[in-house]
Amino acid sequence: MTLLLSSLPHISRRAALKLMGIGAGVGFLSYSRLAKPQPAVFNQDVLSLPRALSQSRQVAVVGGGLAGLATAYELSQRGFQVTLLERSPQLGGKIASWPIQVGDESFRMEHGFHGFFPQYYNLWGLVDELDIQANFLSLDFYSVVYRGDRYRPEVFRPSHSAFPWNIVDLAVSSGNRLKWGLNLINQGHWQVFREITGFHPRRSYDRLDQISVADWVQHDFPKGLYDLYFLPFAKSSLNAPDVLSAAELMQFFHFYFFGNPEGLAFRGTRQDMGTSLVAPIAQSILNNGGRILTDTTIRDLRWQDGQIASLTYDRGTQPAVPFWTTVSPVLNQENHPVRYYGAGDEVYAVREDRQEALSLTCTHQGCTVQPQADGSFHCPCHGAVFDADGRVQRGPAKRDLARFRIAQHQADRLQLVAAVPETTVRETLQADYYVFATDVPGLQQIFSRATGDVQPDVQQQVANLTVADPFAVARFWFDRDFPWQNSNFTSLSGYRLTDSITLYHRIQDDYIAWAERTGGSVVELHAYCYKEKEFPTQASLLQTFEQELYEVVPELRGATVLHRELVNQKNFSGYPPGSYADRPETNTPVANLLFAGDWVKMPFPCGLMERAISSGLLAANVILEREGLQRRTLYTVKPQGVLSIFT
Repeated sequence: MTLLLSSLPHISRRAALKLMGIGAGVGFLSYSRLAKPQPAVFNQDVLSLPRALSQSRQVAVVGGGLAGLATAYELSQRGFQVTLLERSPQLGGKIASWPIQVGDESFRMEHGFHGFFPQYYNLWGLVDELDIQANFLSLDFYSVVYRGDRYRPEVFRPSHSAFPWNIVDLAVSSGNRLKWGLNLINQGHWQVFREITGFHPRRSYDRLDQISVADWVQHDFPKGLYDLYFLPFAKSSLNAPDVLSAAELMQFFHFYFFGNPEGLAFRGTRQDMGTSLVAPIAQSILNNGGRILTDTTIRDLRWQDGQIASLTYDRGTQPAVPFWTTVSPVLNQENHPVRYYGAGDEVYAVREDRQEALSLTCTHQGCTVQPQADGSFHCPCHGAVFDADGRVQRGPAKRDLARFRIAQHQADRLQLVAAVPETTVRETLQADYYVFATDVPGLQQIFSRATGDVQPDVQQQVANLTVADPFAVARFWFDRDFPWQNSNFTSLSGYRLTDSITLYHRIQDDYIAWAERTGGSVVELHAYCYKEKEFPTQASLLQTFEQELYEVVPELRGATVLHRELVNQKNFSGYPPGSYADRPETNTPVANLLFAGDWVKMPFPCGLMERAISSGLLAANVILEREGLQRRTLYTVKPQGVLSIFT
């Protein structure tokens, strides 16, 4: 510590002595190598209160991802009558899974591999209560591999040391330590070091939320530090550095590394995440008397006297509910008879001679079909073919592409409504509390349909939320295995598209068994946040993924691809510069309205799945407190960095 202080510029004697005192206290008490730091407790009740309701209370939870599931789980345990509504056919949101057919065998597909980190304290609390620890396995270590030969792979393992010891351990183990380029005598480098190790929940956002990560690192930032850690870890937040708030990245780094005493190794699921985690939570909700309704679309959110009076929903896959879509900035061509609207896996084609829009979402597994010169549409994922009117010509799809009538046309926007709606069941639900835990596009669509005395500030907050660049997952089945010395999930850096590789045939049981029977392998590539202008079609995504896979694993060049699956979505929460101040909190100004999801402003550090789970439990806690019940104790890493004294 003394050597470090002697090299720091412009630090007064008083500040230096203060740092020494705090550093020594922190080092010997809570950040000692000898005693593993414990999770921080957030806002624990000091009184012993009842745990369960003594009277009837209805709660509507909209959104069946982790945030909604967590809310419904906790409240159903406490005696609330919970109705959980989910738009998709399956629960889970970004960790949902669904059946696919590969040759003669059935598998479960997901939205991409997710790592379960040890500091996901609130998520692991649910896992312990459900007694499903056996559904997870340790991946032992975690690698980051860089394209080219400039940097050696970085390897992260479980740890029981927090800052500054985790940095010391990293420096000792890293083969790139001499390439970090960090010089604490340099004033600019010291400021960078101070920011990344001194996160403060308020002051860090005050200083850094108005600037993007890409702009921040332009100013005297250590090149090696950016290449080795900032770029790959920034993208793993599923937000690209040019549109990610620098303050949000500091929170991300604090939660995953600098304030985390657990290390970066993590666990995966032995089966798909739907089977391993989502299904047990859902079953517990049902066991406690909760209702779960899938394939539901909110038709009306009725407001009265400044709060929500009711919501009306339709059940069915194609209800007659109008919705808006915006012209595509990348797909349209001049003087072309077809105009395209939407993005990601929700694209619509409109011929200039028709008053109808054709959905380009394949009815098999949701890939975006591609227009051909003869007017037909081909699915790049599984080979389904549709004619110019969207009728199935060749499977595996069994239903025609959906058609929509153009209800309104405003500049670059269309309002669409199903041309041939299916028979739906329409119901109105009245509840004491309404928790909205959808993704951002779903939330905005619901609030756009609100009627009555809508609270304007809340509506504006919802409208201001953004989504990140799209993400894509490609999973390949090969007829042979290959040698691999890195972790079974490995981050990749420096590639045009690919950000990670997962060896499913060495992680999940079904895939392991298939590989043992066939001698094959199953490999998944993930693009966390790609630019649509560079990859406007799913065919271009698949082609690039495959090219980069053969660079990452040259041994697969001569292998036969037995099957491909592509998942491509644009619904992950965005954290752009300047968005933090107006981000909605769980507790809203509306008496019976609460929010949950990874887009909610959280009062303690958390990220990704833990952010979703924690926000859901936080929403449940607000309701429990209002009903005079004992709140659930929530946990997090240390709320602020050791060097926050300087920030």
